[in-house]
Amino acid sequence: MRDTGLDQALQTFFMESRELLIAMEESLLALESAPDDTEAISAIFRAAHTIKGSGGMFGLDGIVAFTHVVENVLDRVRNGEVPVNGELIALLLCCRDHIGTLVEQLAADPDAKPDMETEANGVMLLNQLKAHSSTGQPPVAAVAPAPAKTQIVTQPPLDDGTVASDNWHISLRFARDVLRNGMDPLAFIRYLGNMGKIVHIAVLPDALPFAPDMDAESCYLGFEIDFHCDGIDKAAIEMVFEFVREDCSLRILPPHSRIEEYVELINDLPEDKIRLGELLINCGSLTKKELDEALRLQALRVESGQEAAPAETDAVSQLGDILVEQGMVQPELVDAALGKQKVAKENKVQESKLIRIQADKLDQLINLVGEIVITGAAVSLLAQRSSDSALQEATSTLSRLVEEIRDGALQLRMVQIGETFNRFNRVVRDVSKELNKDITLVIGGAETELDKSVVEKIGDPLMHLVRNSMDHGIEQTELRLQRGKPAKGTVHLNAYHESGSIVVEVGDDGGGLNRARIFAKALEKGLVTANQTLSDQEVYGLIFEAGFSTAEAVTNLSGRGVGMDVVRRNIEALRGTVEIDSREGVGTTVKIRLPLTLAIIDGFLMGVGSASYVVPLDMVMECVELSEAERYATRDSHYINLRGTVLPFIRLRDHFREQGKASRYEKIVVVQYGGQQAGLVVDELMGEFQAVIKPMGKFFSNLKGVSGSTILASGEVALVLEVSELIQRAVSLESHSISKV
Repeated sequence: MRDTGLDQALQTFFMESRELLIAMEESLLALESAPDDTEAISAIFRAAHTIKGSGGMFGLDGIVAFTHVVENVLDRVRNGEVPVNGELIALLLCCRDHIGTLVEQLAADPDAKPDMETEANGVMLLNQLKAHSSTGQPPVAAVAPAPAKTQIVTQPPLDDGTVASDNWHISLRFARDVLRNGMDPLAFIRYLGNMGKIVHIAVLPDALPFAPDMDAESCYLGFEIDFHCDGIDKAAIEMVFEFVREDCSLRILPPHSRIEEYVELINDLPEDKIRLGELLINCGSLTKKELDEALRLQALRVESGQEAAPAETDAVSQLGDILVEQGMVQPELVDAALGKQKVAKENKVQESKLIRIQADKLDQLINLVGEIVITGAAVSLLAQRSSDSALQEATSTLSRLVEEIRDGALQLRMVQIGETFNRFNRVVRDVSKELNKDITLVIGGAETELDKSVVEKIGDPLMHLVRNSMDHGIEQTELRLQRGKPAKGTVHLNAYHESGSIVVEVGDDGGGLNRARIFAKALEKGLVTANQTLSDQEVYGLIFEAGFSTAEAVTNLSGRGVGMDVVRRNIEALRGTVEIDSREGVGTTVKIRLPLTLAIIDGFLMGVGSASYVVPLDMVMECVELSEAERYATRDSHYINLRGTVLPFIRLRDHFREQGKASRYEKIVVVQYGGQQAGLVVDELMGEFQAVIKPMGKFFSNLKGVSGSTILASGEVALVLEVSELIQRAVSLESHSISKV
């Protein structure tokens, strides 16, 4: 039976690996446009190294082996030995995808082996990586043992704190069982020679026993190595011995290690680096492995009783002593780091802390908050009926707290849309190469927040719209130049808030939509009649009909008329709308309007006969009462003059065929959505209301103008209205009324 704790740790590894792969892809795309971006190179290397190291902890050999080769190539890129070009970026992106495939297959079944296709793809990529892995340097000559009892004197520091050599000095002692563990010590030394030049090497045979006591499967030798390589750091040398790190003792003394230079680096580090180990690692004088070893020694001393369990300040001091004692860093550096740490702690502001929460737990919280909102409304209603002032005051306070809890819970689900937008950088890059077009992606409004459930479901519609813009919208380079446009086309993704909704735009600066061609195609398919008069918006909206396409040729991306109808259907399932704005020869923009959240809204409650209806409060502009004369005057029309402006309206009584008793004075609730206004004629205005939206069943899926339902304080059900559909209905009725005049 698999250990539960291990399963949870493994799931954390998969989740973090996905995040690292996303960051890796973003950095690779950034590196393609800026090949000299050292920060991007380092970020890519760190992502690969972290995945490899974490994978090794769980024994995921396939991920470790493949990522190790990728890491070697990235290390050479980081050292300037391999140039960054389009071919390398394409290869590394494919490697990133392959690592992602391995992660997902193991996430589905941790005990499964890669399928044949994945394995073959991995072999192909490894063969391509070999072309970038070879250093082109001759192999290091075989290491000859030194005479017995050879004494090696390490280079002592000079008085000014400088090592008297231009070489790195590596002191290496292998454990007795290293051969039994399948490791060849000489292989690591040869690999070290591939990174630079081994100037001198001496073997220390002092640990060799007498011949009768010698075990042929044990290692007794140590090595002292002088190594020269420009542009390399301590961590890179240590990484050579990574797979044997648990079976050896390693000390690395850097060349020209002027203490003053390290001290200056420590002082220049940002204030958020306040731990002693972090300070020394970031200035390059200590590696992560060395720090882990020092921490292990510190823990062993406490456990064995050699030292008492220290307070936080004493623990840091003890750690510094161990680092100096083990020859990992110089005492002056520890003193400088401790001084920096003290200053940083004094100036450190309170940092925000993040925790990971499973999505299903968050959904459960939102559901419970919704039930609290409904119950709170019922309690408030009972308090009002009781005429108990103390109870009413208590329920008023309760309602305010419930509202704050609701807003806080909903805020937990809000995420920035930028993460979704950034994933399209890769899409645009790959598709533009496939289409042989030069296209760039411009992102705006990445910080705009909306409900996590909406973000998850908007990805596929955006993918189709972006690919359509690139395939149908952006012209070939020659045609763009003929039209006086830049050779490089642009696709833009933008998001912003408007009238309580979020608007997501997908646009391009391509050729735009051909109105005449769309109308002709619609006429051919019987969607319109020859004498029918349609606005530009209505004509462009025809492309969302099933099977509709004006493409002259079918490509791998589009042209079959499949997809745009699915886009509209998916967006409408999110209670959203989609519209197109296009200018022929200039470009096209698709606007998607979505609700900020799908769970709980501030609503405005209205009554019509015996029924109740809710609309989002932020869409309500004003309320107007119709006099009996105005009601009589508009009985055969669907618009009124509202302060000099024609306002179309729709009577909810007629729309929903309500049979209850009508009020003598009707009211118009003026609502706005997408820049359009219309009126909803109702009998009663019932005020603000926190609506917990419940989805409608399949039986009511075709009910127009309704997006969901909610439960009132009285226990009755009210319908949540789809304002966008009702506005379109009102505009249509207004046009029909005016045409009769």
